[in-house]
Amino acid sequence: MIRLYNTLTRKKEDFQTLEPNLVRMYVCGVTVYNDAHVGHAMSALVFDIIRRYLEYRGYTVKHVMNYTDVDDKIINRAKQLGEDPLKLSQRYVEDYARDMRDLNILPATSYPQVSRTMPLIIQFIEGLIQKEAAYAASNGDVYFSVTGDEDYGKLSGRKLDDMQAGARIEVGEAKAHPMDFALWKAAKPGEISWDSPWGKGRPGWHIECSAMNLAELGEQIDIHGGGNDLIFPHHENEIAQTESYTGKPFARYWVHNGMLQMGGEKMSKSLGNMVSIKEFLQKRDADVMRMLVLSSNYRAPLIFSEETQDAAEKSLERLKSALRPVSVSANGLAAEAAAALVSQADSAKQSFIDAMDDDFNTPLALAALYELVKTINTARDQGATNDQLKPAQETLRELTGVLGLRLQEKQGAGGADRFVELLVEVRSEVRKQKLWQLSDLIRDKLKELGVTIEDSKDGTQWRWS
Repeated sequence: MIRLYNTLTRKKEDFQTLEPNLVRMYVCGVTVYNDAHVGHAMSALVFDIIRRYLEYRGYTVKHVMNYTDVDDKIINRAKQLGEDPLKLSQRYVEDYARDMRDLNILPATSYPQVSRTMPLIIQFIEGLIQKEAAYAASNGDVYFSVTGDEDYGKLSGRKLDDMQAGARIEVGEAKAHPMDFALWKAAKPGEISWDSPWGKGRPGWHIECSAMNLAELGEQIDIHGGGNDLIFPHHENEIAQTESYTGKPFARYWVHNGMLQMGGEKMSKSLGNMVSIKEFLQKRDADVMRMLVLSSNYRAPLIFSEETQDAAEKSLERLKSALRPVSVSANGLAAEAAAALVSQADSAKQSFIDAMDDDFNTPLALAALYELVKTINTARDQGATNDQLKPAQETLRELTGVLGLRLQEKQGAGGADRFVELLVEVRSEVRKQKLWQLSDLIRDKLKELGVTIEDSKDGTQWRWS
């Protein structure tokens, strides 16, 4: 039985879906006005890993991720660049999709966009007004009335009286209560806008996700996900307006990932420490970013630094080491030892499943994989053949695949691999002649070219590092 932490109830719960074997999962996507950064990558990877594991456990996952392509940030950026806002946002939608492919993130079932959901957004707002959960202000804005929602604040644990103490009505707003939030914003001169019963304008931030949820997944869903920075006000307001509209509980489980921190500091433009996904992938393999995420509890902050990236690369090499074939002739394990290897692989698989069933505990799942790696490498050192290693290696490949790791060995360009093979053969001959200084020179020069040499009693192996 899978158990997951529910932000709404603040405890782990047994995972039970609305329909057997079907998961309706909505994850808040990005506001597309600039290059996506590694913080976006972290959240996307968390929910990709969750989705992959749910599918591994037999669920069909209907995964929806939205694009916010109408927003103040988009309008301001478009003005700076002299572009049409929708053309600007569409360009970044396509860029983001490429980034996700490069990170080996499974495509969502659907990608709704605000600009393409406008009729339903307007219909949704009209419904809230009819239910007296919202009101049209004199300035053309429409607001949700928080005082009419007795449960407002249940996700974040905040009380309306406490929130009101620090809130105020800004100049130009026509709210009845300081905490009321905009469902529709009257257009300013020169801004992109749509016709509505309240005049030209565009949606507020929160209503878009409720409308897209309703359009793609229906009135109730199993999992609603996003970063923990969205708990308040975004997800709190989603609950308020959706449940006021449908009269039903919105999402069964609210799942939030922690924030990425740059060497202990929050990543932000003001600090000048933003790293785009493209910049990251120019220096590191996509598996490194995934390994970073896997190495930490998804609800905890994730430290992004050169040290943590280096550690992730070493962990990847550790996993890859067990997948390499035996390069020299081996005598083979005794039948009893070969059977024990298969049994240990099965045990590691069960430990992996137990860890992932417990709120997607990826650090503990990785620990099970490292034990399997140790088992495989020990068997290799004891003379196991490729055929004897194969079942355990297939188990390792299966489980790392569940996590979305590709574990691809780095390849040399053109004939580089053949050239390295030749140098390794020459070095082996040099070692037979006990010309250790020359042997070390070849090893060191290959290391400078990105080739790691590993000598053992069974011979020499090499890989691109």
